[in-house]
Amino acid sequence: MERPASITWPRLPASCLRNAQAVLLTLVLHGVVLALLLANWPVEKPLAPSISTLSMQLVSLPPPAPVMEAPLPVPLEAPLADVRAPVEPQIDPRIAQQKLEQAALARKRVEHEKREQDRQRLERKREEQTRLDQQQREQEQRQQAERLQQVADQQRQQADAAARAHQAQAAAASRQYLPIAKQAPAYPQRALDKGLEGECTVSYTVNALGRVEDPQVAGECHPLFIRPSLTASKSFRYQPRVIDGKAVAVPNVKNTFTYRIE
Repeated sequence: MERPASITWPRLPASCLRNAQAVLLTLVLHGVVLALLLANWPVEKPLAPSISTLSMQLVSLPPPAPVMEAPLPVPLEAPLADVRAPVEPQIDPRIAQQKLEQAALARKRVEHEKREQDRQRLERKREEQTRLDQQQREQEQRQQAERLQQVADQQRQQADAAARAHQAQAAAASRQYLPIAKQAPAYPQRALDKGLEGECTVSYTVNALGRVEDPQVAGECHPLFIRPSLTASKSFRYQPRVIDGKAVAVPNVKNTFTYRIE
């Protein structure tokens, strides 16, 4: 007959057994306590709710009086110097005088810099005004020089035009009343005897026929040279001046006679 096989259960550790025992003991104690409470619990009816009235009264209280802080008592053993007002620190007169001198020097330096700036500003303004005046004077001088140059040019042009007109007139006049015949005057015998020399200018009019009219002495002339000069001028013959195809007289024609002993 075969022997039945034995079952081997695993062996739990001691700590697990102790924990299980503690849990089981706790459950048993809680069950006992619960049974006791259920057996002795009184069954009472709930009380009816009571209504209570609360009365309130508003009371006005006077404002609280200000609390005056009492001065701290001065200990009797404290020295007199402790209760006196704090004494201000004394300033050394030399330091105060030095600070005053430094402030005065700083103020003088600021005033000096301000005066220097004003002087420089005035100097720049004066230089600018001088430069503007110089430019204005130079411009006026240039304008005046230009005006003088224009006047000189105009005068020169007028003089050139007058000279050309005079030359043209003289050329035209010389062409129009050219002398055809001129006879030298006879030298006065008395002038030869005295050895006199000189000049005599005669002014006359050349008529339309080219003859001399109304001869007269112009300027200074020795009396011994007057008659022969007038006589010689009367014998002159000219080509008459013609204007617009018509011969005209030419007044104030001058001729100078020179008397020299050779």
